[in-house]
Amino acid sequence: MFMFLRLLEGFGVRLCVLALAVATGLSAGVARAEEAHAIAMHGKPAMPADFTHLPYANPDAPKGGRLTWGVLGTFDSLNPFIVRGLAVQQMRGYVVESLLARSNDEPFTLYGLLARSVETDDERSFVTFRLDPRARFSDGKKVAAEDVLFSWQLLRDHGRPNLRQYYAKVAKAAAPDSLTVRFDLAGANDRELPLILGLMPILPKHAIDVATFEETTLTAPVGSGPYRVTAVKPGASVTLTRNPDYWGRDLAINRGLYNFDEIRLDYFREANGQFEAFKRGLYDFRIEHEPLRWHDGYDFPAARSGEVIRDTVKPGVPQPSEFLVFNTRRPIFSDIRVRQALTLLFDFELVNRNYFFGLYSRVAGYFAGSDLSAYGRPADARERELLKPFAARIPPDIMDGSYRLPVTDGSGRDRTTLRAALKLLSEAGYDLDGTVLRNRATKAPFTFEIMVTTRDQERIALAFQRDLKRAGIEPTVRSVDPVQFDQRRLAYEFDMIQNRWDQSLSPGNEQYFYWGSAAADNPGTRNYMGARDPAVDAMIAALLEAREHTDFVPAVRALDRALIAGFYTIPLFNVSEQWIARWNRIERPKATSLSGYLPETWWAKGQPQAHQAK
Repeated sequence: MFMFLRLLEGFGVRLCVLALAVATGLSAGVARAEEAHAIAMHGKPAMPADFTHLPYANPDAPKGGRLTWGVLGTFDSLNPFIVRGLAVQQMRGYVVESLLARSNDEPFTLYGLLARSVETDDERSFVTFRLDPRARFSDGKKVAAEDVLFSWQLLRDHGRPNLRQYYAKVAKAAAPDSLTVRFDLAGANDRELPLILGLMPILPKHAIDVATFEETTLTAPVGSGPYRVTAVKPGASVTLTRNPDYWGRDLAINRGLYNFDEIRLDYFREANGQFEAFKRGLYDFRIEHEPLRWHDGYDFPAARSGEVIRDTVKPGVPQPSEFLVFNTRRPIFSDIRVRQALTLLFDFELVNRNYFFGLYSRVAGYFAGSDLSAYGRPADARERELLKPFAARIPPDIMDGSYRLPVTDGSGRDRTTLRAALKLLSEAGYDLDGTVLRNRATKAPFTFEIMVTTRDQERIALAFQRDLKRAGIEPTVRSVDPVQFDQRRLAYEFDMIQNRWDQSLSPGNEQYFYWGSAAADNPGTRNYMGARDPAVDAMIAALLEAREHTDFVPAVRALDRALIAGFYTIPLFNVSEQWIARWNRIERPKATSLSGYLPETWWAKGQPQAHQAK
C-alpha cells in the first residue's frame, strides 16, 4: 500500500549513508550521496538493509482462501489516478505498485519495492532510483526506466490535482540506463519530494493510451502488483486474484502480506443494508464508525457465539477527527464571526451523552492526541518566530494555549453560549426578528443546507439543527446517497458537510492538498472549506523545509494554530480507537502497526502453513 525486496544476498549492499546521514540531517559538507535501501523523512530508517519482514506482518502467514470486502458506495472506474469518476481505490498497492513502499510502523519511511535502492544528497536536490531487474508487469513485460519516466509525465499532465502539483516540481528527469531514473529537484525546496516520487504509481507505457487516460474505464489495468483484476460487475463488485507469477512475492517488504488467493470487493449503496449483509456473513469484516452500532448493534447470534470477533485497536497516529465543514466560498460563511458563532451553538456534551455513550472526546485542531497538536499547548519560541509575520491572524489565546472549545451544560438550552453566539452574529450583521435571524441589510433569513449521507451524520445534523433554531437559524438537512455526496463534495457544491482528514505523524505535501490556497478552487482537492490563508501556506512550507524533528514539530503545531484560528470547521469528536468486526474465518497478526489495522496482513483460517522462500 502507501515495499524492498530482501536485499540482495550476495550482492554486497553498500553502507547506507543516506539512512545515517541524509535522513538524520547532517550538514551538506559531511553527507555524501550514496545508494541506500530506504529513506526516512526525518531521522533514520528503523530497519536495516538485511531485514527479513515488516514487524507487524506474520512471515509464516498461510496463503489461500478469499477475503470478501464490503464497501459502502459504488464505482464507475478502475482508474484512481484521475479526477473523473468514482474509482476502486484498492487498485493502488494491490494491482499498481510504486518505486518504494511505506513501513506502517514508522512516521514516514520508505523501503525499496520496484526500486532496489534510492540515492539523494543532503540538500535533496535530486533523487535517483535503481530498479530491481526482476520487476515485471502482470503481462510479463519488464518494468523499465522508460515506464517510470512515462508515469511521471502522464500523472504530471493528466493525473489528479495533488499528483500534478507534486510532480510538476521536478525540474528535469532522465534515464541514464534502462534500470536507472534520476529526478532533478533543484529549486523545489521540498525535502519530502524524493519520498513523494518514491510513492509514485508506476504504470506500463506499452499498455496506456495517453489520449484516453483521463476517461473513466472498467478495463482491467496492467500493474506490477500482487493481484490482477479478473472480474468486474459495474457498480457492484470487483474481484482481484493473486498473480501466481508475481515478481515480488519473496521480497522482505512483502513477506506475510497479500495472503489471500482472491479478494472480492462487494459494494453496498446503503449503510444499514451493508451492516445486515455483514450479519449474514456475506462479507468478512467491517470497520465500524458508529458508536451506537458498536455499543449495542452486535447483539446477533454470530456475535454472541464468537463466530464474529470484535477487535479494538489503538493506533499511534493522530486521532481521526470528525468536523462540520463550512464552505467559505459561500457568502453566508465568509465572515469568521459567523463561523465562530455557529461553533458556540453546537452542543457536544448533549450529543456525546445521548448519541455516543460518552465514548468520544473533543479537541480543536487537526492532529488530536499526538505531539503535533497545538491545542491546549502554549507556542514555543520557534512557533512564535514562524507565526510572527501573521501575528494579527492568530488570537492570543490560541497562541498561549488557553483557547478551549465551548463547553455547555449539556441541557440543549445553554444560555451562556447562546448569548455569546448572538453577539457575534449581530457584529456580523444579523439580528433576531422575532424567532427568525435575518440579515440586517437584506432582511433575508439566515439559512443554509447541511448535506449528509449516513445515519450517524444525519443524527448529528438534526441535533445541530435543533441547537441553531434557538438562535433563529433553521438549516435544511439533506440526505443524499454516497455517490451524490462524493460528487458534490469534490465539486464543492455544498454549504456544510461532515468530513474527516486522517493525519499521519509525518504530515507533508498533502497538507497543501487539504488546505493550501492553490487548492481552494481546484475541484478534486480536499480543501473543502476553501481556505486561502497565507499563514497556512507559510506553515506548510516550513514543515516541508524542516530537516530535524525539532524543527518539524513546531512547524506542524504552528500550522495547527493557523487552522484553528481560521474557524473553518466545527470540531465534532475525536476517535481514539479503531473498531473492527470480523468473522472468525479471518485471522490477523498479534502485532499491530503504528497506523492500526491492515487487511493486507490478514489471512484465511485453516490454510496450510506458508513456506517462505530462502
